[in-house]
Amino acid sequence: MKKYIENIQLLNELGEQVTSSITIENKIISEIGGEKPEGAEVIDGKGCFVSPGFVDLHVHLREPGFEHKETIKTGTKSAAKGGFTTLCAMPNTKPVPDSIENLNLINNLIKESAVVRVLPYGSLTVNEAGEQRTNIEELKKHGAVAFSDDGIGIQLSSIMYEQMQDAAKVDAVVVAHCEDNSLIYNGVMHEGKRNKELGLPGIPSICESVQIARDVLLAEAAGARYHVCHVSSKESVRAVRDAKAAGIRVTAEVCPHHLLLEEMDIPSDDANWKMNPPLRAKDDLDSLHQALLDGTIDCIATDHAPHTVEEKCCGMVGAPFGIVGFETAFPLLYTNFVETGKWTLKQLVDWMTVKPAEIFDLPYGKLEVGASADLTIIDLQKEQVVDVEKFETKGRNTPFNGWNAKGWPIMTIFEGNIVYQEANV
Repeated sequence: MKKYIENIQLLNELGEQVTSSITIENKIISEIGGEKPEGAEVIDGKGCFVSPGFVDLHVHLREPGFEHKETIKTGTKSAAKGGFTTLCAMPNTKPVPDSIENLNLINNLIKESAVVRVLPYGSLTVNEAGEQRTNIEELKKHGAVAFSDDGIGIQLSSIMYEQMQDAAKVDAVVVAHCEDNSLIYNGVMHEGKRNKELGLPGIPSICESVQIARDVLLAEAAGARYHVCHVSSKESVRAVRDAKAAGIRVTAEVCPHHLLLEEMDIPSDDANWKMNPPLRAKDDLDSLHQALLDGTIDCIATDHAPHTVEEKCCGMVGAPFGIVGFETAFPLLYTNFVETGKWTLKQLVDWMTVKPAEIFDLPYGKLEVGASADLTIIDLQKEQVVDVEKFETKGRNTPFNGWNAKGWPIMTIFEGNIVYQEANV
């Protein structure tokens, strides 16, 4: 049956909101701004804003192997509630998608449980151990969206270089969590001022930036497409900016928490503030803002990383890295950047839709005739407090609990079907 979404606000070419309508047929957008087709199911948009479904290049769904933290079902329901319709799932699962057999296992789990689109990564090395290379060509043929050992920086330059060479042959994207293990120093937060006040071991910024500097040169030599995960420091921004200026095929992402928070915001030895890379200094945060605006950083990704309450209830030293992000990303960014006039709504939407899709050559993140009917209906006036007890994700690990925000998704449509709807809509 056709669906007709009426009484909605869309962005025109100038980035202005205009009243319009959308017709959906056979999982695609068949018309924008037309009359209601006879017999179509009508959805009243109630004057709300409609965005393409959000695209996230960096998520952790934990299944298989860590279902106590998250499952594909709970993770994708959380994503749908946050307005996301396309997720690229990182390979730090058990088993790791380092073979066709393991990748097929994960793809089958996705088919059984996912309520939105999930595109799995293949790992760069066997068991993400950084020593034995995987077969990139074969994994890509069987559905790997890109390749990463996310969560672990590849320490051997030869492994990274050789995998970049193989990736270049099949035009696959190599994606890196950049971290030099010799520079971690058992740190749990940024090496700066606040870690000393709290008496906690710090992670210096160069831990990240030196691997980015290495990798962009390897990518240039290999002719590879290279994407940097969760950029967090001014030195990393400089390395990416210089690489782009040199014509190297590099792209980069930033996470909402690195745009919203810095080290001095950390109130205490609270593991809900522990993420990797850590919250850096104020000048790092300012550098990230500028890099996003000038195109050095290409898109926003959540790095949604759920853990159990028990795992996060101890101090930072004993807890795992990571926070959840799906359900708070858009409202927090809209409230703190669009509402304050620092960004336009179009900029935010582009950084969460078309820009990430372009990096992986995905045909999603678009609101146009012929595109997949992946839509997020957002009440830009709706204001409420972040409440972890109302999350769809299993994770409660966020520093944003209790924050007030505007601009909440009230309905998410994936391939023409409603996959999330606020109770009173």
